[in-house]
Amino acid sequence: MHGISVDGVSVEREGRTILRDVTLDLSARRTAVIGANGSGKSTFARLLNGLVAPTSGTVVVRGRDVQRDLRAVRREVGFVFTDPQAQILMPTPAEDLALSLRDVPGPEASLRVAAILYEHGLADHADAPVSTLSGGQRQLLALASVLATTPSLIVADEPTTLLDLRNARRVGDLLLAQDAQVVIVTHDLGLAARCDQAVLFDDGRVAASGRPAVVIEQYRRSCA
Repeated sequence: MHGISVDGVSVEREGRTILRDVTLDLSARRTAVIGANGSGKSTFARLLNGLVAPTSGTVVVRGRDVQRDLRAVRREVGFVFTDPQAQILMPTPAEDLALSLRDVPGPEASLRVAAILYEHGLADHADAPVSTLSGGQRQLLALASVLATTPSLIVADEPTTLLDLRNARRVGDLLLAQDAQVVIVTHDLGLAARCDQAVLFDDGRVAASGRPAVVIEQYRRSCA
């Protein structure tokens, strides 16, 4: 399985350096990205599907240079935002899922939409306005719409931050159960501990990378 290779990447915006000479190779199936607010975690996540371009250095995902082959990369990388409203585009869950499956023939797409809604406990809300869904239901819909495209890499930027404990656990369980490679930016150290690898960012740099227990402990000590 091709992984993620980040080589000498820096990102500068409006005269400010956000990432500084980041070099990482991520091949673990489930990677947690942790660190304080403003440490560069979300910027790093956005590099992986081209939402942010590096000022210097290269980002290679699934064997493809993100900047040179952006369209192909985005077909393989599903991105889950902190706020599901940033990615739910249609007025109802059924319509939003149908949008993700727009390249699937009509009858097959309808069957798949119904199956996905049922799988995620949203069948009773298929044609309800998205505005009537709870926060947890909206995040499940946003995640389901990403999963419907069968990405080989899923990048989730603090997907549980706005959720209560029950829904946070449900979304976390769903992400960790995927066969695709998953990168999760999170402040939930319990979720990070369940991953196979963790990366700690500090002031735009990689401060540690390795086994979650070791990296999390280093993060805790740095916050003491």
